[in-house]
Amino acid sequence: MKLAKNFFRRHAAVVRLTHWINALCLVFLLMSGLNIFNARPDLYWGSKSTFSHPLLSIGSDDSGVNPKGVTKVFGHSFTTTGVLGVSGDGDERAFPAWSTIPSDYDLATARRWHFLFAWLFVLNGLLYLTFSISSGHVRRDLIPRRDELRKIGPTLVDHLRLRFPHGEEAKRYNVVQMMSYFIVGFILLPIMVLAGWSMSPGVDSLAHFLPQLFGGRQSARTIHFLIAWLLVLFTIVHLFMVLISGVWNNVRSMITGRYDLGQERAP
Repeated sequence: MKLAKNFFRRHAAVVRLTHWINALCLVFLLMSGLNIFNARPDLYWGSKSTFSHPLLSIGSDDSGVNPKGVTKVFGHSFTTTGVLGVSGDGDERAFPAWSTIPSDYDLATARRWHFLFAWLFVLNGLLYLTFSISSGHVRRDLIPRRDELRKIGPTLVDHLRLRFPHGEEAKRYNVVQMMSYFIVGFILLPIMVLAGWSMSPGVDSLAHFLPQLFGGRQSARTIHFLIAWLLVLFTIVHLFMVLISGVWNNVRSMITGRYDLGQERAP
């Protein structure tokens, strides 16, 4: 007897395509969005900018010999020199040049990049949604069954202990993966898109209710910003899990669809 690889087609072509387009879009959206944020590096709640009481403010303090970066959260100040407010090269702006597109502060160009990839992101999302519903991908792979929900505790413990499924169990997302992907794909991302539309005068002229849906345009901007960073956190955790659970096997499955379930005996 010898050992042979046991391949399973884990991801459909449409899922793989939309996954990589999403990844590209989110990189450009985040980096262009940070450049846009630099134009007004404060967050507020409601329909107006109460400049004296921001929820979040990133800026610089020039009162000393050298400028220092200062980030304020709910009125509490933190020195963030070298990253936020004042970068390592002394550049005084909220987010440093290496984190924005374009690297120079250019609001008009940043908006063009942001709007271009925002619409590509929306169209790509509609393609994924149409396929997922019509093919049963949502019901089959993203909504846990009742017996799987009962295992959420042990499954979460396995994740924390870096224990990953093999063999037949690897054919299907576990309950933690299902809930994570569903929340991100069908709750957080749509809310972020709607919040982004709420800040667009062109869209608001057709859908007057959007800003009110979030309690005002400034609230929508804050929600848009916070969800963007939740997605960054999700991406970091996602990439970490990909790396430690078998980077080549995971990447190959998202490129070719072929996932190795583990070695099996062959005659």
